[in-house]
Amino acid sequence: MIELIDVHKTLGGHEILRGMSFKIGAGENYVLMGRSGIGKSVTLKHVIGIFKPDSGQVLVDNDDIATLTRDQLQDLRKRMGYLFQGGALLNWLSVAENVALPLNEHSKLAKSELMDRVMKVLEMVGMDHAAGRLPAQISGGMRLRTGIARALITEPEYVLYDEPNAGLDPIISGQIHRLIAEVRDRLGVTGLVVTHSRACAFEVGDRIGIIDEGRIMEEGSVAEMQASETGLVRSFMGGGAD
Repeated sequence: MIELIDVHKTLGGHEILRGMSFKIGAGENYVLMGRSGIGKSVTLKHVIGIFKPDSGQVLVDNDDIATLTRDQLQDLRKRMGYLFQGGALLNWLSVAENVALPLNEHSKLAKSELMDRVMKVLEMVGMDHAAGRLPAQISGGMRLRTGIARALITEPEYVLYDEPNAGLDPIISGQIHRLIAEVRDRLGVTGLVVTHSRACAFEVGDRIGIIDEGRIMEEGSVAEMQASETGLVRSFMGGGAD
């Protein structure tokens, strides 16, 4: 369970979050929507403890992140996977080496066991055939699949997705959306998905929250949000697929 309670945050003299509150139940994908620069990525950084709120609480399984020691925070982060925009792969490492990075940093697995786990997760995301390729040798969609594999390699309870379809065409975006939904359904992973894409929200989300003025202004299931007639919701939910 992830819960933000009345979170406020000012950065560079600008109040970014102004009472941000929402709750994500175990095993669901919560989609956070909003226009660019509105505070979506800042919210993600609060969840993993990069930022601490000026006031309010960020809870993960009822633990207040702001009160955790450095070691406790590191332990919490081991239970989380993070998909960065564009995959954020290291160009000088192969696909398999990129995926193995979290295990190399946080586990003492034998090399053979480590690579077995890498290949299993690459197979799950459809990238086992490209394990030896460099990021420059694969497409944008394949880089995102590799990024998802890296997020899953530690067998996390939570995965945070930052704009998972940015820069992708609709066909490849749809493939990534289906993969994110499969991660939830097959592994029971709880997800927080930041996006401005209607298609992404509809295809991966269980619930959607729309952020405006630094807080959640509208929230509901996908069906409820699609049926809503309020102006803010219609500006995000209506008039097309993306």
